[in-house]
Amino acid sequence: MIKAQIFTTKGTKTGELTLPRGIFEVKPNLNLLAQVIHVYEERSHTGLRKTQTRSEVNRTTKKIYKQKGTGGARHGSRRANLFVGGGVALGPRPERRILTLSTALKNRAKVYAFSLKATQKEIVVVRGISKIVKTKEAAELLSKLNKDSGAKRFTFVLSEKAREAFKFLRNLKNANAVSYKDITAFNIWTGGVLVLDQEIFEVEKTAEKVVKKPAKAVKKSK
Repeated sequence: MIKAQIFTTKGTKTGELTLPRGIFEVKPNLNLLAQVIHVYEERSHTGLRKTQTRSEVNRTTKKIYKQKGTGGARHGSRRANLFVGGGVALGPRPERRILTLSTALKNRAKVYAFSLKATQKEIVVVRGISKIVKTKEAAELLSKLNKDSGAKRFTFVLSEKAREAFKFLRNLKNANAVSYKDITAFNIWTGGVLVLDQEIFEVEKTAEKVVKKPAKAVKKSK
């Protein structure tokens, strides 16, 4: 069983929470995780870098000097790439990113990333994040977590109930905030220490009970 420390919004330890096995105790496939992170990194670049060719440079096309009799090389306009201010030969062009991931791969990689963070002791749980109503309160919590773990970067993973706290947490330096339902393997892998909202686990338990509860038989009318 892997456990995580539970903190209050004041930064006080109140105990430990046993993390669910199905998400935080899975043997990770590092090759798949590396592939997924590569795709996220690749798609984060817009691919719009571009240089102007000689046909695109805004410059006169008038011939520099006559073709013969000057003793110099033959030249056309100053749009040629060998002149200062001319076009660029073989420069970078816009690139279309085509790498994609299936939903199954995204979800599997997310579980692997969570499991790695859990084994590396980079997960803590905070109770009552939804009650944070000031950036100052969020900064005090971050200061206590920083002092306890010594980490330089934190990612707050919020439940739907703590959605309003996002606007206070996003003001913090070296910290990020993301919804639990929207988090990706890339967010987890690059997010430093994960600060999970305890409300997430309450929602998960409720969902499990609904799934395990047998459906009632429907009586057919005669």
